[in-house]
Amino acid sequence: MTVRTAVILLLAFIIGLLAGGMSYLVDPSVPAAVLVGGGAAGSALLLFHSVIEP
Repeated sequence: MTVRTAVILLLAFIIGLLAGGMSYLVDPSVPAAVLVGGGAAGSALLLFHSVIEP
């Protein structure tokens, strides 16, 4: 695993946790928070993959 891959995955994971946590604070539903966090992590993964060049 390269450093670039590790950084991109770490940033996507952090974004997913933050989005899921904030979603849970608004509406205490774990399934909804997981879906929001997963969607945010996937979107962040694509964003950081295109922004951080090899």
